[in-house]
Amino acid sequence: MNKVPEEVIDRLLSTSDIVDVISEYIQLTKKGRNFFGLCPFHGENTPSFSVSQEKQIFHCFGCGKGGNALRFLMEIESIHFTEAIQLLARKSGEEISGEWLIQPQESYYSEEQEGVLQAYDWSAKLFHHVLKHTADGKAGLNYLKKRGFEPDTIEEFQLGYSPDRNEFLAAFLKGKGYELEQLADYGLVQSTNQGSYYDRFKDRVIFPIKNHQGKIIAFGGRAFKEHQEPKYLNSPESKLFHKGRVLYNFHLARKHFQKEKEVILFEGYMDVIKAYQAGVYNAVATLGTSLSETHAKTLKRYVKQAVICFDGDDAGRNASFKSANILRQAGLEVRVAHIPERQDPDEYIDRYGGEYFKQKVLQPAQTYIAFALEYYKKDYNLNLDHDRIAYIEKALDIIATSEYPVERDFHLKELEDTFHLNRETLMDEIEKRTSRIKKSVKVKDKRGGTNVQTGMPRKNEKLYAAHHTAERNLIAHMLRDADFAETVQQRLGSAFNIQEHQVLVTYLYAYYEEGNEPNVSQFVERLPEEQYKQLAIEISLKEINDDLEQNELEDYFLAIEKESDIDQEIRALEIMLKQAERENDPKSAARIGMKMLELRKKSNISKLT
Repeated sequence: MNKVPEEVIDRLLSTSDIVDVISEYIQLTKKGRNFFGLCPFHGENTPSFSVSQEKQIFHCFGCGKGGNALRFLMEIESIHFTEAIQLLARKSGEEISGEWLIQPQESYYSEEQEGVLQAYDWSAKLFHHVLKHTADGKAGLNYLKKRGFEPDTIEEFQLGYSPDRNEFLAAFLKGKGYELEQLADYGLVQSTNQGSYYDRFKDRVIFPIKNHQGKIIAFGGRAFKEHQEPKYLNSPESKLFHKGRVLYNFHLARKHFQKEKEVILFEGYMDVIKAYQAGVYNAVATLGTSLSETHAKTLKRYVKQAVICFDGDDAGRNASFKSANILRQAGLEVRVAHIPERQDPDEYIDRYGGEYFKQKVLQPAQTYIAFALEYYKKDYNLNLDHDRIAYIEKALDIIATSEYPVERDFHLKELEDTFHLNRETLMDEIEKRTSRIKKSVKVKDKRGGTNVQTGMPRKNEKLYAAHHTAERNLIAHMLRDADFAETVQQRLGSAFNIQEHQVLVTYLYAYYEEGNEPNVSQFVERLPEEQYKQLAIEISLKEINDDLEQNELEDYFLAIEKESDIDQEIRALEIMLKQAERENDPKSAARIGMKMLELRKKSNISKLT
């Protein structure tokens, strides 16, 4: 076994772009010279994961992981160095000599888990063979064909069939030398009180369930004969399989997230596979459980937007609403697709085809606000005065949560026209609600003090733009107070507008997360370059008052976010414009179009100043 020569590794790294490699796994946004995203190696709500295209390295200022493209692949795929070389070579189109591709001697999994993973792999191959090449599997294969599953799809997802025999799989695995007692702990077989073992999924079509690295960790079994219950049966949870963490098809969908900029969320694997067959590759599904906060946080690292596409019946709408709120809490923009005639996505695609599904279901998916307004409307009898008033109050609560003024304006206009209300009254009510929302964000106040006079520089201080001054003032407070820095991290993360500030605060977050107390002299020794050390010292010497009121903090946040939010508001306007055009509302369309021109003009001015 020969070691891979250094020149081969150097060549491989030089022909690969780390930004392209990492972008297949997480969403990156360019801020200054570097790219930033949510770290895939630890849970976080604000970006602290930095990628340098110039230096071809990554570093997370939260958890400390860093390295080159090979190190990233080793960490994200849970593979070893030579496996990472093979994977990077495939991605960059390079050929690597077989003599250097040795098998790893260690594993990221325990010896027991490695054995179970191998058993699952053998089982999947057996079920797949039975489905495609035996008389036992004919009924299962006919069922899949009848449901519209194409041969390539069956192959891609390794679909199989478990024969109607009590010990078919158990005998096979025992013959391979596996301990059935151990496999029962991982859900591959079931045990009886008498100590014997039998097949869990007999007489079912088999759907292998893979973890986010593409390793089979469980099975889903689909009944297809009358009186078979339950219709869907998944492996029980184990040390390898946690329903609240794993999303079906994530390992395949992940590579399409960056291109599509969104994820399509389904309720089941049948829907995902049909959508995949129809050309919707960025689709995932939960596995016999509701969407969890962990699911949502995982998706947030990769995309900004999620489209929920659940069944069209009442249960599906209720699940959509619950999932939408979880995704929104995680910071994702949410849209909800509607399946007409109470169908599920699988049935709809079968009936109308993939293109029609994309055009009529996914593309016109509602914004969260539009969906929530419609969802709550069913709970009120709008022919009764008190119900109308109650619905209007609820609608105002929902509209006030929108971050986009134009979206709020759009739905207020609908309320005004539908219920013949006074516009000024509606605006007053929205203002009250948005004020309450802002006040709910509290800054932990540990010391007394007087107000900071924002925008009033010292005589010898350089004059900066409003957002630049706001960033410097925030950093000055952050250098003195770890709790204050945490408040800023939760709101902004590394999303400062000035590149030097981005780098400085990400290092400061890491410094505090290590448990260090505020100490500028110690902190600057952690900074990599002299320019950042000088900047930290300069800002730390800035004269500020010890305390910062909530309204002053909010002013700083707004000044900073205003510079970066214009593009997001334009995207929201584009959705509103399409909706107005679909509803043949030329006045609203014209008003929205003028606002878009206004924002684009403002954005160009901002970039020049």
